[in-house]
Amino acid sequence: MRENFIKKYIDTFNHNDEELYSQCISNADAETWMMQNVPVFTCNQPLFEEAYYFRWWVFRKHLKATPEGTIITEFLPPVRWSGPYNSINCAVGHHLSEARWLKCGRELIHEYVDFWFKGSGNQYAYSSWIIDAIKNYAILWSDAEYGVQLLPHLVTFYQEIETHHLTRYGLFWSNDDRDAMECSISGSGLRPTLNSYMYANALGIAYFAEQAGDSSLAKDYRNKASLLKQNIIKYLWDSEEEFFKVIPLEDKDAQIATFDFKQIPKQHNVKELIGYLPWLFGIAEDTHARAWRYLSDPMCFHGEYGLTTAARDHLCYNLPSEKNHECLWNGPSWPFATTQTINAMIASRQNKNSSLKATDISRELLTYGNSFYRNKADGTKVNWLDENIDPDTGEWLSRKILKDQNWPIGKGGYERGKDYNHSAFSDLFIRGYCGIHLSDEGLLTIDPIKDTTLEYFSFEDLPMKGDFISVWYDRSGEHFGKGVGITVLIDGKHYQSKNKIEISL
Repeated sequence: MRENFIKKYIDTFNHNDEELYSQCISNADAETWMMQNVPVFTCNQPLFEEAYYFRWWVFRKHLKATPEGTIITEFLPPVRWSGPYNSINCAVGHHLSEARWLKCGRELIHEYVDFWFKGSGNQYAYSSWIIDAIKNYAILWSDAEYGVQLLPHLVTFYQEIETHHLTRYGLFWSNDDRDAMECSISGSGLRPTLNSYMYANALGIAYFAEQAGDSSLAKDYRNKASLLKQNIIKYLWDSEEEFFKVIPLEDKDAQIATFDFKQIPKQHNVKELIGYLPWLFGIAEDTHARAWRYLSDPMCFHGEYGLTTAARDHLCYNLPSEKNHECLWNGPSWPFATTQTINAMIASRQNKNSSLKATDISRELLTYGNSFYRNKADGTKVNWLDENIDPDTGEWLSRKILKDQNWPIGKGGYERGKDYNHSAFSDLFIRGYCGIHLSDEGLLTIDPIKDTTLEYFSFEDLPMKGDFISVWYDRSGEHFGKGVGITVLIDGKHYQSKNKIEISL
């Protein structure tokens, strides 16, 4: 029964796929690998079920065996801007958030992270929240010892970025291209991206330092995080538009004439989706909650097929590139940023510091899941994941541009962005829709979204504190026959509640 359930999805994905680049796990081996490693999920929403298995089917394509262990790639074809073995670090935070839910997550994450910190991977190529992602893995798997072993490497990583990016203003400078957000409206400067990432990375180091018994190091990095939070709120919050923004700055050592957003040139003073990153990492406070009103505003970020990366009402929104660049961050919807924003919504609701409703999260997850398709020339609709998407039509934009350019080899060649591994979905769904959350202190909370779209769901073999748990939610109590509400199986023991479960592990 279980095998047939997953097989029906994999057979469809394989049948519709043009398998151009095969790495560790071919399409022929996808079923075996997914049965062995992916938590089995059922739900009354066919779209969510299909999206869940499709994203894992895509994810396994990116497992690549190297002489340094298994890594997770971003592109399947080789691209000239990648590092060793076609590695790219910009989406490593998304890769780790997904991989931690696999049954093989521990081994995979150890090898992948070792590649970045002990191997030949270039962890400085792009901005990332890698230390925070390692911490989140360690909490889920009860594997803090791994982070403790990495601690000297993590500190070196942080110090190196301080040396090259920390400004006189107590904030980090970053190039929008090195944030993997090229051709943005705001441009380079003091951005919510790297500053939010480094806040989270500092707290990650503090966490592992505490686990190692190094209270002095922990205090040092908690202080760094605290000061960074103060400066993000002080300098990057536009109190008039009630949003976190970029202060444009040519380079790290340049001087800022004014921090008054009204004095910033209009072509760079813009609301961008990255303004929600402070919620993702717990920086934003209750007083900033009005920023969420822009998310559903059709004149700002709302789109039928995805969130726009810049506000629609800005004069530079969606302007074409002079050189017909395929990767624009001036409006197109990017799954990378959508993942970050939905994560910010989840964190905000968990921290109870926003006006967001459960239906806001389910709305964005539904829109996101509904974007994983492409209509072929013959009218056939197939599952698809690529680089960026038109928020109004659902067309994959960079794909169209590259196809119109006859798939230039120097840009990655034929179908460069097909199966692009630059975002997450399963992690968002497990935590955001199904409400399965493990705190830093080991409190497991299961609090599913309470809206009319959710009737039932189940998970088998979710990793949790060195064990595997199963979860059932049944609004009526009639689908699974386990009673109304939530049932959890942990180490042979059942827990049941109609509304919400909290268990100390």
